[in-house]
Amino acid sequence: MSSLVLGFQEMENTQLFLVGGKGLNLGELSKIEGIQVPEGFCVTTAGYLKAIEQNETFQALLEQLTSLKVEDRDQIGEISRKIRKLILEVEIPTDVVKAVTQYLSLFGVEHAYAVRSSATAEDLPYASFAGQQDTFLNIIGVDAILQHISKCWASLFTDRAVIYRIQKGFDHSQVYLSVIVQRMIFPKASGILFTADPITSNRKVLSIDASFGLGEALVSGLVSADCYKVRKDTIVDKRIAAKKLAIYGREEGGTETRQIDEDQQKTQTLTDGQILQLASIGRQIEAHFGFPQDIEWCLADDTFYIVQSRPITTLYPIPEANDEENHVYVSVGHQQMMTDAMKPLGLSFWLLTTPAPMRIAGGRLFVDVTLQLASPISRTILLNTMGQHEPLMRDALMNIIERGDFIKSLPNDNKAPIPRRNNTDFPVEIGNDPTIVSELIKRSQTSIEELKQNIQTKSGIDLLEFILEDIQELKRILFDPQSTAVFMAAQDASTWINENMNKWLGEKNASDTLSQSVPNNITSEMGLELMEVADVIRPYPKVIDYLQHVKDDNFLDELVMFDGGEETKDAIIAYLKKYGMRCAGEIDITKTRWSEKPITLVPMILGNIKNFEPNASHRKFEQGRRVALKKEQEILDRLKQLPNGEQKAKETKRMIDLIRNFIGYREYPKYGMVNRYFLYKKALLKEAKQLVQEGVIREKEDIYYLTFEELSEVVRTNKLDYAIISKRKDEYKLYEKLTPPRVITSDGEIIAGKYKRENLPAKAIQGLPVSSGVIEGRARVILNMEEANLEEGDILVTSFTDPSWTPLFVSIKGLVTEVGGLMTHGAVIAREYGLPAVVGVENATKLIKDGQRIRVHGTEGYIELV
Repeated sequence: MSSLVLGFQEMENTQLFLVGGKGLNLGELSKIEGIQVPEGFCVTTAGYLKAIEQNETFQALLEQLTSLKVEDRDQIGEISRKIRKLILEVEIPTDVVKAVTQYLSLFGVEHAYAVRSSATAEDLPYASFAGQQDTFLNIIGVDAILQHISKCWASLFTDRAVIYRIQKGFDHSQVYLSVIVQRMIFPKASGILFTADPITSNRKVLSIDASFGLGEALVSGLVSADCYKVRKDTIVDKRIAAKKLAIYGREEGGTETRQIDEDQQKTQTLTDGQILQLASIGRQIEAHFGFPQDIEWCLADDTFYIVQSRPITTLYPIPEANDEENHVYVSVGHQQMMTDAMKPLGLSFWLLTTPAPMRIAGGRLFVDVTLQLASPISRTILLNTMGQHEPLMRDALMNIIERGDFIKSLPNDNKAPIPRRNNTDFPVEIGNDPTIVSELIKRSQTSIEELKQNIQTKSGIDLLEFILEDIQELKRILFDPQSTAVFMAAQDASTWINENMNKWLGEKNASDTLSQSVPNNITSEMGLELMEVADVIRPYPKVIDYLQHVKDDNFLDELVMFDGGEETKDAIIAYLKKYGMRCAGEIDITKTRWSEKPITLVPMILGNIKNFEPNASHRKFEQGRRVALKKEQEILDRLKQLPNGEQKAKETKRMIDLIRNFIGYREYPKYGMVNRYFLYKKALLKEAKQLVQEGVIREKEDIYYLTFEELSEVVRTNKLDYAIISKRKDEYKLYEKLTPPRVITSDGEIIAGKYKRENLPAKAIQGLPVSSGVIEGRARVILNMEEANLEEGDILVTSFTDPSWTPLFVSIKGLVTEVGGLMTHGAVIAREYGLPAVVGVENATKLIKDGQRIRVHGTEGYIELV
């Protein structure tokens, strides 16, 4: 067995499972020249295991704990309490006691020590586990130290530590605890140093929190701390807090909280010289570990001691650039209404499909807009486009430009790329002929049918090469100048209507009403057609009852046992044939489609049966059409009363026709793309099955963690280093937990934007108005579409909606999302269904509570809590 106790200098950087994350980091810190670490040693996990491994009661309780979920709080509490009691009563093995006593005699038994837990799943690059286990300060004497070693072992099973492990997917039986015993420092001041600003994520700004006494007061939230920011060798910001309390060590052991003298309360904790000295130490430690660090420090006798350093796990990764220049990146996910992390194969397909200069970071895609911002001409176009579709992004970009310290402006010489609105060098003029849309749809469908036939004959490397070739066809259709010109004409007409009706008639967002129930909108039709599926099922109570209790995706096979089951099965299969390639986050080819998991549709179908009368879909569409036509007539009549009214009415009528003929097509190109993606996916999974049979991969879905190029190579050679898959799976778990920024720089700085509007009610929650009207109702905060249990009249509040959420729109009366713009899918469908909607509402799902009554102001762009 390995050593039971190791001094800091004796530790190796491969001994994580012996000394835990905290111990490993302290061992590393103690070897950095010039860094002062209070001396100490570590009771390794071998000692912990020796104490508990033969205890049958412990093993039985551990098994019970392993079977529990986060929701089982009472049972977690009860079993954890029993385990802690058992550990405290277990005798510490004799050889552990002997080793601890020897090390204490080496460092001085009479000294005070800090006794700190160090778990093997702690202070890791992908999970910090900070504060999950216990620390005990100012412990004096061998017996007291041994007693607190047992207390640290027991703290591996505090309720919070157990629940945290369950949430992070760690196996309790595979997490062990070592205990650090470290010479106690009684500091004048202490605190935390972040080598990257934890607020903005800027890697070039250090942030120091400092207060008097021991750091426990700061960590526990007992006191406010001074905060200093350092960039290079300059203090760029200082906030001096009123520090009323501090924690100090007592002579007889333990700690106490004391009042700070009034004249000292507002004194700067560290001098400017000390701030810069500490910043330099922080940069040295960061350079050693090669990653931004969260460092605990204390100051005693004019010496800075480092008592802990761990990686900062919450920083958003920086998109990789191939040079040392400054870069600005904007999030693709916020424009595509899908901010979830994507797996490598999903990212790969998106990169193969798009012509934009994109970079990957944190499992998401970002567009490099540096050159566009550098040129006055392209900057204006970019900012105008952002202003219409993503005001928060525009404001963030304006912040960078106005600072003047990041983007170097090019002369106004037209050299920088100008973002074109329709991805083509030759904008296409189109008339107002609605048959253009049906022709474009027909062309796309014919191409998909051909792909369906041809892809079935391909396998092996031929399949991969065929898909690569077909992506060129996808791009040709997706970026067809005529296709783009159709929906751009409708968008321009909407903008024209909104501007001129406001100017001439004082009416805001008139195009919202005029867009209701337009033809050829594949996404809104999808919602209405699911209502028709509900109509098929409605007359059969036994089928409804059966659907209310189904648990897995085989439910379709068993339907035929019931009266109406055959009709139900046919209706659902017909629906899946048309829309089964859709799902939440559908731009990621690796996401599970409705056809692959048809049970996803069941709650929505049951909701439609509950919330609507038969034939409601036709009535809903007709009602929207009547409202739009009535609004059109009203606007034209009012315009004719104005000076030059006939001309204004004529031009307005032309614009309304453009909207109604063409705006529905806005949703079709993406539908065509997702259709193709699903055909590619099915063919690749067939190939993956072959790779499983040949032992190259373990499960079909492993291919999701390879890029398209890597997968091609695996198919060609039948070889794969499986460690790549394991590493990518760990990375994906980390990326899932990150929140992507709208705008990030190559310094890692996250730039936030704000809405600039005045005269809003107090406590109004601001967003972007995308669909007119005011509605009051019950907020339903839903993060997972499958968990939606909506009643008619509810207001849906969620992080983002892509086309797959549309079937829920038929049941709601309003929409609030954290992400979105004027022409994103949720906004388009909200207007067509006549739902007041506000999008781009920062932290909406946290600020608004499920079940709360809210009022959505879709015309002005804000929400009130009622």
